[in-house]
Amino acid sequence: MMLKKILLATLVMIALLSIKAEAQQKQVIDQVAAVVGKNVILQSDIENQYIQYRLQRGISGSAETIRCRILEDLLFQKLMLNQAEIDSVEVTDNQIDQEMERRLRYFINELGSQEKLEAYYNKSLNEIKSELRRLVKDQMLVQEVQNGIMNEVEVTPSEIKSYYRAMPADSIPMINTEYEIAQIVKKPPISIDEKLKVKERLFDLRKRILDGERFSTLAVLYSEDPGSARKGGELGFYGRGELYPEFEAVAFNLKDGEISEIVETEAGFHIIQMIERRGEYVNVRHILLMAKVSPYALEKAKNELDTIAMQIRNGDITFEEAVAKYSNDENKGKDGMLINPYSGSTLFEAENLDQQVSFVIDKLQVGELSDPVPMITDDGKDAYRLLMLKRKTTPHKANLSNDYNRIQEWALQKKKQEAVDKWIREKSNSAYVRINENFTNCTFDYKWNNE
Repeated sequence: MMLKKILLATLVMIALLSIKAEAQQKQVIDQVAAVVGKNVILQSDIENQYIQYRLQRGISGSAETIRCRILEDLLFQKLMLNQAEIDSVEVTDNQIDQEMERRLRYFINELGSQEKLEAYYNKSLNEIKSELRRLVKDQMLVQEVQNGIMNEVEVTPSEIKSYYRAMPADSIPMINTEYEIAQIVKKPPISIDEKLKVKERLFDLRKRILDGERFSTLAVLYSEDPGSARKGGELGFYGRGELYPEFEAVAFNLKDGEISEIVETEAGFHIIQMIERRGEYVNVRHILLMAKVSPYALEKAKNELDTIAMQIRNGDITFEEAVAKYSNDENKGKDGMLINPYSGSTLFEAENLDQQVSFVIDKLQVGELSDPVPMITDDGKDAYRLLMLKRKTTPHKANLSNDYNRIQEWALQKKKQEAVDKWIREKSNSAYVRINENFTNCTFDYKWNNE
């Protein structure tokens, strides 16, 4: 239903698009459409969102129906905002500022510069911030109230079973083949000599730029940051606290066109050129070079894993003991289990697996251990690992035996939605609500106590 879509959705786009719509409207009808407690909904609030709804595909219904939907969405939000005031719910200035800066950076990067942002909304950055701050604060307060309702919700084992048994047989979802995989990782250290070689290469590139070659051209040719290299090393606008601390400390102190000395971060070694600074945002170019693991260190890591694999196969040590004793992986406290970044669980469908992992796992039986296979770590370094297929399911309809955690999550989400729904039904029938007579023909999902 619409409640779930609106209240649980990310509101980044809505906030700034409403500013855009308001700036574009030549004639805004500013009369009160509804009042919830002390919070007012203006006709212009509805019209601004109506403009955006009309631009979206798949929005059906007459103009009157769409406006009624928008009004009820706004009633939901104002009702929760009213409750936030009653309960003295607060968000700090720092929280608001961080969220506001995040949204502004997103739009500045999308549009290309702060000037383009200002031109797009026909407002100065300070005017945009002023309007956005109020919207962000209200949305964060609404989210806090909603979280307060849902965080108290739990499901018992009997409720999970009842939820599953109540599902129509033809509505029970099919679960594709899934895998549980564990790994033992060996990350060879990078030698000082390798780091010195990279710094020498970067020093040479810096000298070539100072001698007249274009930074952007050398970034395209040599930078090992694939995201920015194709754009001549340009990162786009970033605010404070959004870059590596060492990188940021240098970038914010550069003058226009200035080239930094070599900077080391977790990613590698950089040289940075200031493109433009606009208030608390900087747009810089950089060239990133990463120190590589030596072939000798890689071969040593592979041989060590060969020995570990032999010990596991011979029964001298269990896989879990080997993970705890030898693995360099950050997940080794979880017996080396790979975590699915999309679901947070240990189960992967084939399409969610890294292509190389999928190729290796496809040849293993459950409980079988692979030979050492090369890998690239999250920070872009070469390494080796052993993979073990811990479990493999066959395609099936969801059931309590094999999919209890998944069904538990479905039941929990349903109960959370019901809790929010119940809360709104109670509050909408008791809170002070006054709706303009222009909307008396609206058919609402909830009974609003229209005074």
